[in-house]
Amino acid sequence: MSRKRILMVAPTPYFSDRGCHVQIYEVARSQQLNGNSVVIVTYHLGRDIGEIPTYRIPPVPWYRKRSAGPSWHKLYLDFLLMIRVLQVARQYKPHIIHAHLHEGAGLSIIVARMLRVPLLLDLQGSLTGEMLNHNFVRKGSIPYLLFRKLEQKIISHVDGILMWNYIKETLQKLFIFDSGKVFSVNYGVDLQSFRPHKKEDLDDLYNNLQIQRNRTIIVYLGVLSPYQGIDLLIDAIPRVLKFLPDAYFLIMGYPNEEYYRVKAHNLGVSDHVCLPGRIDYTQAARYLSLGDLAVAPKLTSMEGNGKLLNYMACALPTVAFDLPGNIATLADTGVYAVTGDVQAFADQIITLGSDPHLRSDLGRRARERAERYFSWHRIGREINDIYDVLLSRKGLN
Repeated sequence: MSRKRILMVAPTPYFSDRGCHVQIYEVARSQQLNGNSVVIVTYHLGRDIGEIPTYRIPPVPWYRKRSAGPSWHKLYLDFLLMIRVLQVARQYKPHIIHAHLHEGAGLSIIVARMLRVPLLLDLQGSLTGEMLNHNFVRKGSIPYLLFRKLEQKIISHVDGILMWNYIKETLQKLFIFDSGKVFSVNYGVDLQSFRPHKKEDLDDLYNNLQIQRNRTIIVYLGVLSPYQGIDLLIDAIPRVLKFLPDAYFLIMGYPNEEYYRVKAHNLGVSDHVCLPGRIDYTQAARYLSLGDLAVAPKLTSMEGNGKLLNYMACALPTVAFDLPGNIATLADTGVYAVTGDVQAFADQIITLGSDPHLRSDLGRRARERAERYFSWHRIGREINDIYDVLLSRKGLN
C-alpha cells in the first residue's frame, strides 16, 4: 500500500515542548514526508504544531498538568480519549493505529479490533518504570504489581511493538515479548532544524539571558526533575567552579525552575546558573548553540534520552552517565561518568570544559554520527516498512 492513513494516539498534553512530545511529532512528520496521511488524537491541553491535523478530547477545566509523569486523573482522561479516538477513526478510516505509550495502546485495543486494523505500540519506556521514577507507586506494592501486570497485558494484545534501540536492551530484561511482534529502529533527529548556529547570530539570546560571551557555557535542555539528574547536576557545579571559574550553566526546561534556583542559591552558585524555563521546540537549536558543551545527567535507563540526539545534531560534545542507552547513542563521541557519581560527573565536565580542541573534535564527530545513523528521513522509511508488514499480516496490504 503506497499512501496510508495513520491515526496516532497520544495520551498526553501534546504538544508541550518536552521529549515525549517531540518524539510523537517527529514520528508523525516523518510519515507525512513519506507520503502518508497522519492525524493525532490527544488530550485537551497543549498546542498544535506543524501541519498535522490534531483532534482533542473535550476541555477538562480542572486538569492543567502539562509536565511529565503519571496522574490518577489520566484514568478518566484516557476514557475520554478512547471515545474521541473512536469518533475520529470512524470518519478517518485509518489503515493503522499507531499508539504512543502503553496507555495509548491500552485504550486503542478495542478500537483497533472494531475497525479490524493493526495496532502498533510505540514503546518509549516502561509504564511502571515511569511510575517509580516519579515516586507514584512503591516497588513491590499492590498498585505497582497491578500496573506491571497491566503493562504486560497491553504488550501481549498489540499487533506490533516499535521498540527504539536505545531502550531495547533494558526493556527486554524486564518483560516478555513475542519476538515476531518487535520491530527495532534507531531514534531520530531533525538534522535541518537541529544544527550548529554561529555565535554571532545569537546576539538576541545572549542579551535576553544576560550571558557573557567569554564564559564556558554548559547547556542542558529537558525535564527538570530528580530522576533526570538535575539535583546531581546542581550539586556538581561548585566542584566544577573550583577548576573552571568561568563556567556558566544554562539549564533549560521545566517544571521546578524555582526549586532549582533556590538550590543553586543555597549552594552559592547563582551567578553561574540560568534557568530560563520552557524553551519553544522550534527555537531549541538556537539556544543549544549557545553552549560549548552539553550535559545529560539522566539517572534512569527505563526510558529514552532523546536530548542526546539534539545535542549531537548541534555538534555539542556531551557528558553523560554510562547507561547502556547513552553509550549506544553517543558511542565514542560521548564522555562518560559512573552513573550517580557527582564527582565523576563534575570531573568530566572539567575535562571537556578545559580542552577546546577535544570539544571541537567530539562535536564534529557527534554531528557526523547523527547524520549517518539518526536521520528522521531514513528512520521514517523504516517505520513505513513496519506498517507494510503489519498490514500484510492482516491481509490488508
